[in-house]
Formats: sequence, C-alpha cells, structure tokens
Amino acid sequence: MSISTRERIVAEALRLFADRGYAATSVAEIEAASGLSPGAGGLYRHFPSKQEVLSAAIREHIDRTREQVVTVLAQSETLQDKPVELRLRMTCHAGIAKMREEQDLIRVLFRDLDQFPQLVADLRDGVVNPLYDGIAIWLGSQPEFKDLEEDWQAIAAVLGGAVVNYWLANESLYETPIKTDEKRFVAAWARLALGLIGDVSVHQTAPAAVPQAGGK
Repeated sequence: MSISTRERIVAEALRLFADRGYAATSVAEIEAASGLSPGAGGLYRHFPSKQEVLSAAIREHIDRTREQVVTVLAQSETLQDKPVELRLRMTCHAGIAKMREEQDLIRVLFRDLDQFPQLVADLRDGVVNPLYDGIAIWLGSQPEFKDLEEDWQAIAAVLGGAVVNYWLANESLYETPIKTDEKRFVAAWARLALGLIGDVSVHQTAPAAVPQAGGK
C-alpha cells in the first residue's frame, strides 16, 4: 500500500530523530530522506515546523496504540479456551513485540523529549498508560481470575515494567539481562504473573511450542 508524502515525512523524520537526535536532524535531511528536494521547503507544505512533525509522529503512535489495545482485548475473548499460562506467555510475547515496534519513538523519548514536556505528557497518557491499563483489563477479564479481588493496575505495572526493562536492557546494553533469551524470559514472566495473582488452582502447564506475536 502506498503512503502519502505526509506519512513518509513523519516516518523518515522519526527514524532520523531516533538515529541522530532531534536537534542534529535538519529539515533538509528529512526532506531528502522523504524523497523531496532537500532545502526546497517541501516539508513546510505539510507541516509548519520540524517540531510539528515530531508531534504528528507521536499522535500517530497514540492512535495506533489505542486501536491495538481494543483489538487485542477483543481477540483475547476467542482464546479463553487455551491454558491460562499459554495465554500469559502470548501476552508477554505481544508486549515485547510492541516494544520493538515502538523502538524509534522510545529512542527519541529518552534522547530528546525532555525539552518538550507536553509531548512527554502526550506520550505517557496516550501510549504508556493505555498499554498498562490494557494489561490490567486483560488480566481481570480472564475467566480464571474474574472472581479474584486483586489490584490489577498494580500487577500490570509490575508485569509491564518487567517487559519494558527486559527490552530496554537489550536495546541499551546490547544484551538481555544475564543473557536470558526471550523464550526463558517469557516462561518466567508467566510464572511470575501466576504468583502475583495469588493462589489460583488453575496453574496449567503450557505446551512447549508457544506462538510468538512478532518475537523471535
């Protein structure tokens, strides 16, 4: 599917911001990467400024994240006949895949967004919190857990934070924590989830082969 010039500008700008930094990326470089004549002002026919390109990138990620959370929650209802540990593993794989998908935006966040506090707030409220809320809603909706009185948001913060830390360690240190590969991490994450939720008498053993949502 072809993309518009505006979409291409946003995608290429975010990639350049992630690789080089916001301040180090010029409008002319964004134009060149987007297939426009560098320095000719083509970017300004679509955006009033370089900062507005970054704002548009964040808004697009917010919109996509909201759609993904709704879709995943709807699809999860069709998987409730699977063993609970398998469902947890699939959720963990999906979380790692989401981190990979957002890697350019995350790099920009840690490198440059401190100078744009409103964009940080938009990213927090539009991407980060909806993902944690999605985990909390998903946990509370599972048939094995629905009658439990748990602080699902706090549990989601622990489990989601573990996924974020695992991915960030690999991204920033070029190696997963103590060389724990994704398969081992996901299995441990599922066991941790069951332990945090408490005495659930449904600790079924998942099959060895686990579908991976975008992971390795």
